[in-house]
Amino acid sequence: MGKVYTSATEALEGLTFDGMSVMAGGFGLCGIPENLIVALRDSGAQNITAISNNAGIDGFGLGLLLETRQIKKMISSYVGENKEFERQYLAGELDLEFNPQGTLAERIRAGGAGIPGFYTKTGYGTVIAEGKPTREFDGETYIMETGLTCDVALVKAWRGDTQGNLQFKKTARNFNPMMATAGKVTVVEVDELCEVGSFDPNYIHTPGIFVQRILEAKCEKRIENITTRERAPSSDGMSGEL
Repeated sequence: MGKVYTSATEALEGLTFDGMSVMAGGFGLCGIPENLIVALRDSGAQNITAISNNAGIDGFGLGLLLETRQIKKMISSYVGENKEFERQYLAGELDLEFNPQGTLAERIRAGGAGIPGFYTKTGYGTVIAEGKPTREFDGETYIMETGLTCDVALVKAWRGDTQGNLQFKKTARNFNPMMATAGKVTVVEVDELCEVGSFDPNYIHTPGIFVQRILEAKCEKRIENITTRERAPSSDGMSGEL
């Protein structure tokens, strides 16, 4: 079989367990591994630590795992679109480790690069710094942050080949490339699965050495918030409607 799997359920077979840590790529609903998240929910794994920029929305993305109470702890930077997340957190039912967004990205990148910790000024003097070591560099105080890794990284890419070489498209190239390097096992869903050599190796964003399992999957690609406005009148005084 190699690295290619035919379904998200098959791709997660043997990888899920209670107490596991999972990274899930995406920014809002852009670039989330939505099929793999559903398969993770259906696996029944409990007490999951989820590392993700956000927690999806109610009824979609990681919001599905919040509804089933499979997530015990979130390590995130933005969770403002999920009412169930808010309810569980305020009720003391969900642990939360907040990170500034850039710090979260760098913690994941550092973990994937084998860097156990680094210093940053971001968050110094706030609750983010409580309990963390500090050090002074050139008269400025920095706090130490640790690198992040996980048991399974769930990644969404635009295209990938059968060896796991990946290309990401536009905004979907957010947390996905760095998460692909930080998982003990990395599982990727792609819009288009290609044969090796189908695209220029100079434009590979993530080399296949980081990817253990890959599948082609159709995605719903929901829009997180739809905002519209009326069209401005045209020069002839018409509304611009056809």
